[in-house]
Order: sequence, then C-alpha cells, then structure tokens
Amino acid sequence: MLVILRENIENLGSTGDVVKVSNGYARNFLLPRHLVVAADETNVAAIEHHKRVLEKMKSAQKAASQAVAQKLEAFSCTIARKVGEHDKLFGSVTSGDISDALKKAGFLIDKKSISLGSTIKTLGVHPVTVKLEGEVVATLKVWVVKEE
Repeated sequence: MLVILRENIENLGSTGDVVKVSNGYARNFLLPRHLVVAADETNVAAIEHHKRVLEKMKSAQKAASQAVAQKLEAFSCTIARKVGEHDKLFGSVTSGDISDALKKAGFLIDKKSISLGSTIKTLGVHPVTVKLEGEVVATLKVWVVKEE
C-alpha cells in the first residue's frame, strides 16, 4: 500500500515522503494513529503543494537568519565582571550572560543556541559561536572586562 507520511517515522522516512508499506502495517498501526494518509492523486497533489510552500518558507527564514548572522559578526558584546588577583574572574561568563547582553542590544538569541568552546574565565576577547535557524552559524566577539 502506498502512503504519505505526515510525521518523521524512524526507519520509514520523513514528512511528505511517499512510501510503500504492507497493508496490515498501514491499516493496523499507521492509519489509526494518523501518522500517514493514503497516497491517492489528491493527497499527493496536496502534499506536493505543501512541500513547495514549506521550501519557500525555509528559504525566507534562511535569508533572514543570514542577515542576522551578518549583523552578529559585525557586533561585539562587552560583559563586565568582578576580578580578583592576577585579573582572574570570580566565576565565569555563561551563555545566559551572553544571551542577556544580546537581548539588551536588540538581538533575540536563546541561550541554548550559544555555543561556548570552553568556559570563559579570563579577561579579553573570546569568540563565541551562535547557531541560528537551519545551518546558519555566526561567530560573535565577546569582550570580558573589569567591572569598575
């Protein structure tokens, strides 16, 4: 039986794929759980239309993410921290601290999308990777300075 997947199903395919499965598997498992629809002409045409719309939306999101990435590459974030002897920080700078500083600057970046190579425990400039929508990645410069 030919069916169209409505969700990603492991070992079967991803959303929108037309796959051939056994009649029993489709009737007893996939169809009752609304994981698939029968692959007739109208459903195939509807899925193809939805795929085209999704591709346009993804390309628009990618373009917007690339624009934000260019702005992030040009932007440098400054974070002031208390330091002890030999300019060693009390604690460290976290992705949450960087996210808060970016929010103050007008960037809505979630702390989960900020990737620190290693913990920031020293003063100076540190490169930080920010993962945006899709495969778009930006490198941000974070300046850690003494708090006055």
